[in-house]
Amino acid sequence: MAKYLILLSLAVVFTFSCVAFAYEPSPLQDFCVADTTSSARVNGLACKDPMKVQADDFFFGGLHIPGNTSNVVGSSLQPVNVAQIPGLNTLGVSMVRLDFAPWGINPPHTHPRASEIITVLEGSLEVGFVTSNPENRLITKVIQKGDVFVFPVGLVHFERNVGYGNAMALAALSSQNPGAITIAKAAFGSNPSISSDILAKAFQVDKKIVEQIQWKF
Repeated sequence: MAKYLILLSLAVVFTFSCVAFAYEPSPLQDFCVADTTSSARVNGLACKDPMKVQADDFFFGGLHIPGNTSNVVGSSLQPVNVAQIPGLNTLGVSMVRLDFAPWGINPPHTHPRASEIITVLEGSLEVGFVTSNPENRLITKVIQKGDVFVFPVGLVHFERNVGYGNAMALAALSSQNPGAITIAKAAFGSNPSISSDILAKAFQVDKKIVEQIQWKF
């Protein structure tokens, strides 16, 4: 299983990296390992001295370890982006492991800087995304072990475990730092809060209901 996981991870990442450079500029050198100690502000992260680069700058261990799904949504995400692997800086690709308890979900969200390709390694997932205004068409499918599905950049999408056992998937994204905006949290849990009057009108619900939801976030 471990060898299968490694090979599949590599296949997903390298396949998706062909798309990655459409969204992020190609590197101008062999690599630009992120210098996390630098105070420089650039579009990405400043480069570490290449003579100080080590193998561990391109390494992350532990993706085989299941995540803790004991939470309100019943899912866990283990990202592997430039924050975990400094060597991903400027390479325009990252990945994530997703674990789901029975009927757990990854709530509707978007990645503002990346498309995503996901494959199921265990269980069954209902996946889907919503097209942009004005159609707002829901495109959804149940995918099984070995199936692959794509979420276009910026579109709201979700995953839900529709089996009675645990589910696990791997996803690759076309950015070293794809970002994530969870719709419910952004709308009802912003800091400072969006006016409840605005949200009540937008969602066509009573203002008291909005305030109750905001309190939960």
